[in-house]
Amino acid sequence: MRARVFRWATALSLVTGALATAACGASAASPAPTATVTVTVTEEPAAAPSTPDAAAAPAGAVVACELVTHEEAEKLAGTPLADGVAGDPSSCRYTGPPTGPTAQVEVYAGDGAKKVLDIDRTLKHKFTPVPGVGDEAYYEDGMVFFLKSGTWVGIRLVLLTDPEANRKPMEELAATAAGRL
Repeated sequence: MRARVFRWATALSLVTGALATAACGASAASPAPTATVTVTVTEEPAAAPSTPDAAAAPAGAVVACELVTHEEAEKLAGTPLADGVAGDPSSCRYTGPPTGPTAQVEVYAGDGAKKVLDIDRTLKHKFTPVPGVGDEAYYEDGMVFFLKSGTWVGIRLVLLTDPEANRKPMEELAATAAGRL
């Protein structure tokens, strides 16, 4: 039995050595092929600012930038804002100028709005019912949610002011947006 194991070990050692020698010898004998790649870079025109595009939305989808207009967002924020930027048809963001003041209005429609509401409920945020807006509506500091015709919508206002001072204007804007569904 010992002789058999010795023969197998010897044979395995010889095969391994031969393979290692062949592999090392092959790399020294023939250099790796090289390739030259030429890349042409052309300057593309700057992308146009993203504006709400109802045509990009699937049929029946709610387009968030159509629920709250640019003018309504500016009125709510109390400062000039950039045009709405659609993250996709179900979200829209109006941002303040980089030089200030800090201001942003965000609109979420559909599953995204419902997810934000669910997370805030899980985190035990304080909600106040908002009567007369959609099928049901709630206000929390800086955000109002409403359900209308099976679609949840959330409108968030980012300002460096007391959120309670913005409650009534946010509820009024939610009622206006709910009327568009």
